[in-house]
Amino acid sequence: MERIRLGNTVFEGLNNVYVLRGEETVLVDTGVATAETRTELAAELAELGLTYADIDRVFLTHWHYDHAGLAGHIQQQSEATVHVHKADAPLVAGDSESLIEEQTLQQEKFEEWQIPDGPREELISFLEGHADLRGETVDVTPFEGGDWFEVNGLELEAVHLPGHAAGLTAFAVEREGEQQAFVGDAILPKYTPNVGGADVRVEAPLASYVGSLLEIIDRDWDRVYPGHRDPIDDPAGRARVILEHHRERTENILDVLDRHGACDAWTVSQHLFGELEKIHILHGPGEAFAHLDHLESHGVVEKVANEYELVEPGVDVDGLFPEP
Repeated sequence: MERIRLGNTVFEGLNNVYVLRGEETVLVDTGVATAETRTELAAELAELGLTYADIDRVFLTHWHYDHAGLAGHIQQQSEATVHVHKADAPLVAGDSESLIEEQTLQQEKFEEWQIPDGPREELISFLEGHADLRGETVDVTPFEGGDWFEVNGLELEAVHLPGHAAGLTAFAVEREGEQQAFVGDAILPKYTPNVGGADVRVEAPLASYVGSLLEIIDRDWDRVYPGHRDPIDDPAGRARVILEHHRERTENILDVLDRHGACDAWTVSQHLFGELEKIHILHGPGEAFAHLDHLESHGVVEKVANEYELVEPGVDVDGLFPEP
């Protein structure tokens, strides 16, 4: 297995593309659909003695452009099969109805979160200005969590880990005597993957993501290969750190509501993160919403119009998160 690191100045920084070679040439994720990244990936494949035409299959961890953007171009060059979870398949395929539904839901969330006009206009301009990063239309082959794939004598299991994206999926495999997985953005070695804003289609985003973190802890893989930065040698430990991060963020949000009274998601995000720009105008209030939604589901806060009010102080935050 070889790792290719691709430039990405728009989202999370360098992207990882993994190449599995044997009877088939298989990619896990593709990078973002810019001319620079397309050329860079072609050059890195050439270093391995490969061209786009040699790619037989592509497995996508999720629909975000920095992971799936070049899938259509690769497929046009190679007729490769592109596999993606059924929850993300319509967005990767470029299904117009699904794209409109996702954009409409975003607009509804902007209103619900009470993003002010100025930041909202900046965010919409940013999103519209980067829509071409979606890339070419893709003929997708959907799968479900629990499906298995044989790749060059290896058995890959699709492990559905929603939260950051509705269809986010890890591909678990036993190789080199270890239990490993390609995890996309389910966990990252440095940053905490955004929940709430990164995919507004996810219902109960924090609860969904907590469930995925618990799945990673339970799986106790030896090593995982994330979508950004370096491999993680203690993925269960990293998942516990992220789980604790969300517990602490919940405490911070409760403190905001205790000190300032009822707040909407945008106001909470301002107290947490300060001024936001570009994609973070989406991710900041989205993250705040994910936590506020989680608190509302546990009866800790009450939502009136678009504001959340603390029902009573002194909440036991530990009781809101399952023990790993």
